[in-house]
Amino acid sequence: MLEVEAKFAVPDPEELRARIGQQGVKPAGRRQERDVYYNAPHRDYGKTDEALRVRYDDTGVTLTYKGPKIRVGSAKAREEFNLKVASGETLEAILSRAGFLRSAEVIKVREFYEIGDVTITLDDIEGLGTFAEIEILTEEGEEDAARRIGAIAEDLGVDGPPIYTSYLEMLLDKNPHE
Repeated sequence: MLEVEAKFAVPDPEELRARIGQQGVKPAGRRQERDVYYNAPHRDYGKTDEALRVRYDDTGVTLTYKGPKIRVGSAKAREEFNLKVASGETLEAILSRAGFLRSAEVIKVREFYEIGDVTITLDDIEGLGTFAEIEILTEEGEEDAARRIGAIAEDLGVDGPPIYTSYLEMLLDKNPHE
């Protein structure tokens, strides 16, 4: 499965919420997420552009692997695998014992909006600010997905260039000692 997304800084979240509402899109939920990232003992995910994450949220705990980013037009795509787990604490203990190193934590409050197979999230990231992500999960056709994402961003009046770095990368750049 490929995740195709574009991310934008949002200086005025209320204005974006109003534009989303004007498009007839209703909120699809809100939740807090705590993402704990790990680095592999046999290669540096910062250098290979991969990610291994344990996500804690209202729905439970999910282990996610993300492959390197691929630029697709004004969006990015990544291979992504998710696995629900019963216990995050047990999973983190296994990762630690297997030599994986905890590298950082990202905490966010996320609002979800859905338009068919497109998910729009408004993310308030602790220590970074507010961002909008427009995402499509696809098996193929990432170029078509990127075009659709660009059209939705334009319809919503999302300004500014897309941001290709992850929240993890932004936090690590801001706090290089973590």
